[in-house]
Amino acid sequence: MALNDKTIAFLVGPEGIEQAELVQPWQAVSDAGGTPKLVSKESGEVQAFNHLTPADTFPVDVTLDSASADQFDALVLPGGVANGDQVRTFPEAVSLVKAFADAGKPIAVICHGGWVLIEAGVVSGRTLTSWPSLQTDYRNAGATWVDEEVVVDDGPFTLVSSRKPDDLEAFDRELVKAFS
Repeated sequence: MALNDKTIAFLVGPEGIEQAELVQPWQAVSDAGGTPKLVSKESGEVQAFNHLTPADTFPVDVTLDSASADQFDALVLPGGVANGDQVRTFPEAVSLVKAFADAGKPIAVICHGGWVLIEAGVVSGRTLTSWPSLQTDYRNAGATWVDEEVVVDDGPFTLVSSRKPDDLEAFDRELVKAFS
């Protein structure tokens, strides 16, 4: 499965991104021939974490104020508690996620990355997974939450979801398949 000529947005907040959930899917997209682009609120760099310990920083390619779903073929929402919580508070991020869903473009989400999906109102009637602490939020938003390594829901837009870093191999495989 090739992602040649496909540009994939990775939407993150300024800090608190779970590093493995950014780096490994990014590498999977690159390895499949795609072009990953880091989208965040402000220019400069974002701070990733290994759980609660600061890890590496990564340069922002596109700021939210200039990002459009039209520029990308698919969207990845990495996890991290602080990251997921921040992203859902940015109106431009919520609008961007809704635009991807409305355009029928695939979205892949892992761990705490999905709070913005709930905020955008795009999970009702969908089946997905996440870090277990989000299950009530998803259910309250009308989704069916399941405890599985990876879930692919082919609704109005393909939604690939996983729970945690231990699921990354399956997550990466399924997101590349969904994006190709």
